[in-house]
Amino acid sequence: MKLKLNMVTTGFFRSIVQWVFFLWILIIGVQFGFFVRHFESQSAVPLVARPAGVEGFLPIGALASLRHWLVSGEVDKIHPAALVLFLTFVAMSLLAKKSFCSWLCPVGTLSEGVWKVGQRIFGQNFRMWRWLDFIMRSLKYVLLLFFAKILLLDMPAYALGQFLQSPYWAISDVKMLHFFTKMSVTTIVVLVVMTGLSLFYKNFWCRYLCPYGALLGLLSVFSPMKIRRDAHVCIGCGHCSSVCPSQLGVHRSKCIRSPECTGCLSCVDSCASNALQMSPPFFTSSLPRWVFPVMVLAIYAGGVALGMASGHWDSSLSYEDYRQLIPMAANLMH
Repeated sequence: MKLKLNMVTTGFFRSIVQWVFFLWILIIGVQFGFFVRHFESQSAVPLVARPAGVEGFLPIGALASLRHWLVSGEVDKIHPAALVLFLTFVAMSLLAKKSFCSWLCPVGTLSEGVWKVGQRIFGQNFRMWRWLDFIMRSLKYVLLLFFAKILLLDMPAYALGQFLQSPYWAISDVKMLHFFTKMSVTTIVVLVVMTGLSLFYKNFWCRYLCPYGALLGLLSVFSPMKIRRDAHVCIGCGHCSSVCPSQLGVHRSKCIRSPECTGCLSCVDSCASNALQMSPPFFTSSLPRWVFPVMVLAIYAGGVALGMASGHWDSSLSYEDYRQLIPMAANLMH
């Protein structure tokens, strides 16, 4: 009875966090849509406040902003929240595994929902051949290397500064909004294909193609929080490995160090003998399951609060800036 209660509490709580955060992201998107529409309609639509949280959808620009900050010591004033959120998610990975992906990421939430639907339709999800799975998983690291090379190595510091002062960067959030609201046929086809593949294969985009997840996964290797297995208690049933969305051999490992582990705690919930726990290396006694989720949410809330308190949250662009720039969005290609 106690095990069942723990399973419901941890798994159900993660679902609540995921979908509440997803709903909040939708609200931010709608609010930002009304903000943009005010300028596109020449003030025919009432003005609403611009939500800075929309900058979380600018990870590539945030990486450029990070390099600019490290080189010049100056935080980008155009989209400061992009850097704050990027550093917050980096901190989450360094301290609490790749938990952003399984607890907060809206794409991860949708992807998980799709493969669960597929599981109900087909009675199972499928696995690629091991050699093909390895090649496919390499793709997200190749994409990460591509973006990192361009932004961190190839682009001179002065060019980076010019980019962060350009009109394109100023309304990159508007361009991202248009990606969702004015989809091309190509975009729709790609999304349909990705969704279809996710019905068959768990977290297809996240597992094989997401460069953001690749970066957070590599950083998560250094996290002190890891899934640890007590071999003396483990009964070797292998159920933990069968429920792992990342297809990790949990029942064969003393400690899960893989960058693919998202800290979803599915394996911990499924363990009939309570042989698994998410804990730091120095913690020998059983750690309550609520500690990790609270830690994840505290890091996120702390990062956002610090950004707001330090004045690095709201954009420095004025009403007049947006009035001039937003109507130009369709013509700004680079």
